Amino acid sequence: MVTSREIRLKSRPVGVPVTTDFELATVEVGAPGDGEIQVKNLWMSVDPYMRGRMTDRKSYVPPFELGEALQGGAIGEVTASNDSDFKVGDIVSTMFGWREVFNVSPKALAAGGMGAVTKIDTHGLPPQTFLGVAGMPGLTAYAGLLRIAALKDGDIVFVSAAAGAVGQVVCQIAKLKGHTVIGSAGGPEKVAFLKSIGVDEVIDYKATPDVVAELARVAPKGIDVYFENVGGVHLEAAINSARPFARFALCGMISQYNETGALTGPSNIIQAVGKSLRLEGFIVSNHYDLAPQFIADIAGWIGSGQLKWNETIEEGVERAPDAFIKLFKGENLGKMLVKLG
Repeated sequence: MVTSREIRLKSRPVGVPVTTDFELATVEVGAPGDGEIQVKNLWMSVDPYMRGRMTDRKSYVPPFELGEALQGGAIGEVTASNDSDFKVGDIVSTMFGWREVFNVSPKALAAGGMGAVTKIDTHGLPPQTFLGVAGMPGLTAYAGLLRIAALKDGDIVFVSAAAGAVGQVVCQIAKLKGHTVIGSAGGPEKVAFLKSIGVDEVIDYKATPDVVAELARVAPKGIDVYFENVGGVHLEAAINSARPFARFALCGMISQYNETGALTGPSNIIQAVGKSLRLEGFIVSNHYDLAPQFIADIAGWIGSGQLKWNETIEEGVERAPDAFIKLFKGENLGKMLVKLG
């Protein structure tokens, strides 16, 4: 038997999650059964989309169950195996995070059909990058820019939450493709990071009283692509500055995830008609066919020093709730991770 700690959802958050919405539990994990493997998690991810699964509302994936260990992206090491396709020492990616050790059939899926156990060829990259720049956030950036927004020569690209896990990759791919990039982030540290990776104009939304006016100022010719991570005033600013036939890749709207009242749309949405804008939402799981080319490209860009990334790291599974809450306070620079191993 192995002792493992896990984080469970104790109560459904109202507004911004608080630490008392979670509880730390200790369980005993026996030897893996027939066809199962035992995995010790080394790194786990916390991601904004998880907030939606903490409600009891139906979405594209089922809500988390109260009193059960939360599920999320994780990178772990196989410590025991009763499956011939996996050996001790293999590094695997799963959606069974928020716990230290677990047994699973490699063919099992997490709730909603997410997260089959996948053996990782690291391509020489640190394992935790497969939760960030080389994982789901990176693929989100890649698919959103290249497939949804369909970058064209000469595009001016606006990115909200530009210093986050997805945004930092969006900005750099757009620059690698030769585009002008405008990023929005909050605070001097994030602004400095974006400038260090070549972002052409940076809006510090925390220091700007009017994001709409500021985007119009730094993008006097308008924008052709908007990569949406925030919603609210950022979406209004993007619509206001959009040139005719601009394309919006709607990835997320973190500013609205914790709202408890009625949600309101952008006040200038009518401009989408006159400007012939295309606003398209997307979920990365619908674009896994791009994964092989994405990994090849991302490994090449990292290997050549053309792509950089930041990580914010909390240590210990007990820190997972705090790491998650920090996402909604903008306290992460780059990918938020919890180190377990």
